Amino acid sequence: MNKETRQFITENINADIHHLALQSARFPLVDMPLVIRQINGKQKIKSKVPLFYNTEDVLYPAQLSLEQSSSESTAKYKSTLCEGKTLTDLTGGFGVDCFFMSINFEDVSYVERQEELCVLTTHNFNILKRDHIRIINSDAEKYLSEMEHVDWIFIDPARRNSSGNKVVLLSDCEPDVSVLSTLLLEKASHVMLKLSPMMDITAAVRELPTTSEVHIVSTDNECKEILLILQQTAPKSLLIKAVNINKKNENQFFEYDLNEEINASASYTSNIERYLYEPNTSLMKSGAFKIICSRFDLYKLHNNTHLYTSTKLLLQFPGRIFEVKKMWGNSKNELKELTEKTPKANISTRNYPQTVDELRKKLKIKEGGDIYLFACTLVNEKKVILECKKC
Repeated sequence: MNKETRQFITENINADIHHLALQSARFPLVDMPLVIRQINGKQKIKSKVPLFYNTEDVLYPAQLSLEQSSSESTAKYKSTLCEGKTLTDLTGGFGVDCFFMSINFEDVSYVERQEELCVLTTHNFNILKRDHIRIINSDAEKYLSEMEHVDWIFIDPARRNSSGNKVVLLSDCEPDVSVLSTLLLEKASHVMLKLSPMMDITAAVRELPTTSEVHIVSTDNECKEILLILQQTAPKSLLIKAVNINKKNENQFFEYDLNEEINASASYTSNIERYLYEPNTSLMKSGAFKIICSRFDLYKLHNNTHLYTSTKLLLQFPGRIFEVKKMWGNSKNELKELTEKTPKANISTRNYPQTVDELRKKLKIKEGGDIYLFACTLVNEKKVILECKKC
């Protein structure tokens, strides 16, 4: 990167890249394709991977590799799950996961089949002073068959088909980890597998019976990825951890043994108490619908309404907490009064015959404000709307 190109990037870091692409003839000394990629990369990565953004001379890959890379917060979380002497990342990509996990290992191998990504990551790891990471330009399956035994293998299979469409089945990912699982566990004491947040966890664990831990990771209540930890033999029990990483550093964690949930009993009520509890996205994805009742002494509103209530304010609950102001019925008069009283509200539906859009149109209530309406079904099958304020 020449001096003119570097200066142009610095001066135009917040510019519209589509506009810049039309200006290349005006700046003959500037490598405009590199400028476009760098500015686009820095704009995309600013909040996603702040360390890379704030490190001068880090180079950025094509758009798809940026989209598929982990965030700094989720990569740091992975780094808390593994440690040892040797680690091999079989699907290196932009290298965010490999970079942050490498802090816990003496000897790290980054494997990537795209030569351009290998060149780029070699440069970046040098800039970021990760000198103990070896860059290997190879296909994951080929390298796996030839590699020496390591403590940990990390693999993030591609979740797009040949047409570029996203896939969620384990067998549709590339490489197919369900086929490679035996070889993976021959080559490593532990395997960490990153999957789509849309993945059916039950189906994945069924295909990978040596899974000992499942981690469902969200950031700011948006599910980002599912991590499976595979061990050498099938475990007696499966540990599930629901994690919500918050920008305010108010991270939420909930873990349980799958057998606990299977054997748990939920307590139901049609009497709405003072507080309403909505599990965060990771907890919902985990399927821990019954054990929440016993852990927090809560009542569930309905088997298919994943909302809970209590007279107590439980600030440690892993989700959103609301104070219930009023319960509205579904009669014409009540809905009319609700509409007149509430010009603006945040509406959610849980086990309710209408969608949010349908209900909003029916009630003629605008979106926003500090009132939250939960339209749901109670255990007695009564349809109600709970008017709440966030705690």
